[in-house]
Amino acid sequence: KNDECVRVMVRIRPMSGKEVQDGRQEVTTANFDRAEVSIINPVAASSEPPKSFTFDAAFGAQSTQQQVYDTAATEIVEAVMEGYNGTIFAYGQTGAGKSHTMEGYGDQPGIIPNSFKHVFDKVAISKNKRILVRASYLEIYNEEIRDLLSKDPKNALDLKENADSGVYVKGLTAQVVKDAAEIDHVMQTGKKNRSVGATLMNQTSSRSHSIFTIVVECLSEGSAGGDGKDHVCVGKLNLVDLAGSERQSKTGATGDRLQEANKINLSLSALGNVISALVDGKSKHIPYRDSKLTRLLQDSLGGNTKTVMIANCGPADYNYEETLTTLRYASRAKNIKNKPKINEDPKDAMIREFQEEIEALKAKLLAIEKQASEGVSSIDGGAGGAEGIEEAQAIAEKAQREKEEMLQKTRDDLALVAKDKAQAELNKRELELKLERERQQAEELAAQQKVLLDRLAATQAKVLIGGEMMTKAAQQEDELRRTKLELEERKRQELQLARELAEQEESNLMREEKYQSLQEEAEAKARKLKKVYTKVKEVLGDIKAMEKAHSREREDLLDTIRQLTAQLKLKSLVLDYFMPPEAVVLLESRARWNDEEDDFTLDRLELAGNTLRPRQRPPSASSVRRP
Repeated sequence: KNDECVRVMVRIRPMSGKEVQDGRQEVTTANFDRAEVSIINPVAASSEPPKSFTFDAAFGAQSTQQQVYDTAATEIVEAVMEGYNGTIFAYGQTGAGKSHTMEGYGDQPGIIPNSFKHVFDKVAISKNKRILVRASYLEIYNEEIRDLLSKDPKNALDLKENADSGVYVKGLTAQVVKDAAEIDHVMQTGKKNRSVGATLMNQTSSRSHSIFTIVVECLSEGSAGGDGKDHVCVGKLNLVDLAGSERQSKTGATGDRLQEANKINLSLSALGNVISALVDGKSKHIPYRDSKLTRLLQDSLGGNTKTVMIANCGPADYNYEETLTTLRYASRAKNIKNKPKINEDPKDAMIREFQEEIEALKAKLLAIEKQASEGVSSIDGGAGGAEGIEEAQAIAEKAQREKEEMLQKTRDDLALVAKDKAQAELNKRELELKLERERQQAEELAAQQKVLLDRLAATQAKVLIGGEMMTKAAQQEDELRRTKLELEERKRQELQLARELAEQEESNLMREEKYQSLQEEAEAKARKLKKVYTKVKEVLGDIKAMEKAHSREREDLLDTIRQLTAQLKLKSLVLDYFMPPEAVVLLESRARWNDEEDDFTLDRLELAGNTLRPRQRPPSASSVRRP
């Protein structure tokens, strides 16, 4: 099928030591078997039933990292290896365990490191395929995109867009990796550059959204495609760790932390608006351009990608409102439809460039070998000087024997011998020079050959040959993954069937039935009335909670607007009192709105002001030499 919904899962973290110490109540629980999350209102009457939400999967405090990976990520990574785009992202309140789910630590690796092993396990058992794996790592900090693998990770990069590859980051570093250890090193390098900070709710709070991207390019040999041609398919896996939504009253954020929180909340609000617009179905405009985050996730939400969203929640009573909001957003996201397709033979596939470079290097090596062999044959045909020396010796001996008989003739012959000897020496020197030239040429060719061989080895090392590292253990692990996927699919179908039966029961509540007696009718209708009353009570409670959440969200946005207004007034004050009016008019006339950067730009700004003016030490007012 062409369309498929975003798969949404929820993970409830365990109660923290501080929450237990403070005597907090656990109000949110997950039922893994039923893929259901229940939440109790801590201030409501005890008779009020808990609110329940159903998802594609629900993980409680007892769920392991491997269990989360097997359920949430295995299917996506398998699809990426076949050429699909895949996205897994964690969403939720600050301190809810998003980074633990995505990255993990120590002996509890999260989705990102587990996916590294999975990718290279698949490479090991892929026969008749050449595979190129590359990785990139970026963060969105205060609406600036930063390359975490760059030498200057604080430098902001630009977002670009084209018809073929969609939205991309210009100048983003992409490192080619050969195994799981190498790609893990790339991630650890990037993590050192990521922006984190302490708040009252989380000592190591992520102050930015991060996206770790793995691109897998696979070149299948002609026989595999059936048409005799080589085919390239490119899969892209986006592993997204979002910064958490925050309330200043709980985090105690001030200064830089508060500014970061405002930007985080605005981008998450934009993400919520995109989800709402996609689910609504009536919206003709999807506000992807409202933030850098939603632009980068454009393909993952409603586009050409298989997507899994993991909503992380806290279990404690004081997080009730935030958890309920997260669950509502997650429940709505289930209705987003994507249209994933295999990316076949893209124009920008790097593996084709590497293959062409490998072939070119091999051709150069053949040419060098041919040139070297021709040089050896030319040396073999140039050794005639030794015969001239032997002839000269024979003439000398003959002259000696005839010395007494033909003295005059001997003198003439001796002169001739001297001449021939000089010629032989000349031939010998020419041969030595020729041999030296050939030796130097052979050394140069050997040096060129070594350089080309080194380049060839380095390029070939980047392109992994599937099946070369195949082991029995890798095959067994792949079979185990496939079995788990089949079990997950069967469980999914059973859950879907159970939900359809429950819906059928609800729809049958109002259906007229025949009864044997009035008492039986009264009892049946009393049961139905009780169910309907409970349902109405739940709906009324939901409406009340949604109004409260909407009011709270509106207040948070108004707070952000007030802070931005204060910043705007401060900048306006600077312009009014410290800038000449004509300079302000000139700047406003030259300012241009840039859709790609989502900001105003000034042409040739780098050629103005202090960037060109040489720095000079200001002279002393009293003409005295400054210290």
